[in-house]
Amino acid sequence: MNRPSSQYEYMSLDDFEELLADKPADEKWELIGGRVVRMMVGARWEHNRICQNVATAMMTDFRRKGSNCRPFAETFWLKERLLDLACFPDVIVKCGPLPPDATSLDDPVVLVEVVSKGSAQRDRWEKWALYQRLPSLRHYVLIERDQLAVDVFDRVEGGFFERPRLERAEDLLRLPAIGFELSLAEIYRDVISA
Repeated sequence: MNRPSSQYEYMSLDDFEELLADKPADEKWELIGGRVVRMMVGARWEHNRICQNVATAMMTDFRRKGSNCRPFAETFWLKERLLDLACFPDVIVKCGPLPPDATSLDDPVVLVEVVSKGSAQRDRWEKWALYQRLPSLRHYVLIERDQLAVDVFDRVEGGFFERPRLERAEDLLRLPAIGFELSLAEIYRDVISA
């Protein structure tokens, strides 16, 4: 694997999992394309509320429809050995069963990241470069934390297509692969007055 800089520590997913065993429980680490990244523990309440709004709306909708899809928020691993990837997307949607006692998945249908100034580089470039290589992924959603703005990438034949940005409270985030839609007003409920 081509390493862009020696200022970072790089390792395989297997070595990363061994590294985690020696880290304090109150530290959060990710592996992004083999690069070891120490993450912030805790987030601004706005970030947490947006994640809750999206995950709760998805779970409610999936249960109502009897869907086999489930959202997981912020603390469930996405791991892919071939990509040297181990990270915590803000919301992951998995359709179909998970093995008992699973602590990670490698086949998300939807990934959602809530973007701040501090996470924009990782979410929009580093993680996205890896996420789009996941064969199961159908939608990648980037939700700006501090303003009404949602970007959506949809898998189409030959790659991914970026939709026009959603910026109005009445705009609907539509995710056809899971039969889900939610207005920006609901995404940002109790966070930004729309």
